[in-house]
Amino acid sequence: MTAKIRAGKIRAAVTGWPVAHSRSPLVHGHWLKRYGIDGSYEKIAVAPEDAEAFYGNLATSGLKGCNVTIPHKETAAAACDVLDEAAQKMGAANTLWLDETGRLCGANTDGAGFLGNLDQMAPGWDDRHGCAIVLGAGGAARAIVWALCSRKFTEVHIFNRTFEKARQIADQFGSIVHAHSWDKLGTYIGKADLLVNTTSLGMTGKAPLELDLADLPKEALVTDIVYVPLMTGLLKQAAARGNRTVDGVGMLLHQAVPGFEKWFGVRPEVDDDLRRLVLDDLEQSS
Repeated sequence: MTAKIRAGKIRAAVTGWPVAHSRSPLVHGHWLKRYGIDGSYEKIAVAPEDAEAFYGNLATSGLKGCNVTIPHKETAAAACDVLDEAAQKMGAANTLWLDETGRLCGANTDGAGFLGNLDQMAPGWDDRHGCAIVLGAGGAARAIVWALCSRKFTEVHIFNRTFEKARQIADQFGSIVHAHSWDKLGTYIGKADLLVNTTSLGMTGKAPLELDLADLPKEALVTDIVYVPLMTGLLKQAAARGNRTVDGVGMLLHQAVPGFEKWFGVRPEVDDDLRRLVLDDLEQSS
């Protein structure tokens, strides 16, 4: 049951099915306290059969806006009057807000979160704008491919066990994006300036991600959107051979920035205090 919020307080929430696991309240709660804002950020579980009505009637909910998690991102996007470029391209929105005219606006901030994390943790990572390898072909992969195209990478290669899923993303983004079956990875890894894992392989409780990095250039940056464990097997293997690595927790933090700014009017900072707060919570939950 959601706690009662006194009148006048700006309310936002994370919505989805389920939402009990979400760390978004921890992130936004930290920012609300830091900036002294009289607001709240809640968890609202939205059953699949209720999703269309919930997002379609968000203006009557008392919320200024919300984050959207699986499985409702496509439903949320369809309910919006206005979508940003990324949400249009994805057909999915993870951040909603009501503008001053009452229109429901939607954005997909996953790609921006990915870029923000690398910009902060590995400045200059995209100076070469060269070849990127993306492992996986789910929603996160689609957002990351969009982000890499926005940074003018000259080649983006998607590898997935189901080739058709990779091909669908490649067809959407044009001639610089190429789809491959997983067994072709060894042919291309020697060209990589960036290697990104967007699969759940290597996550606690999942199968390991088994890759041969022998041909990966030592200058290549390796990043993994998995953040439980923080140092995945892929990142450990890459670091051991001298590659720069970036863990995935920063993507979680940076993708939250645009929503907070839309709802509460302050652009928050992703700093060491926030990162430490989330890492401590992850450690306690493990």
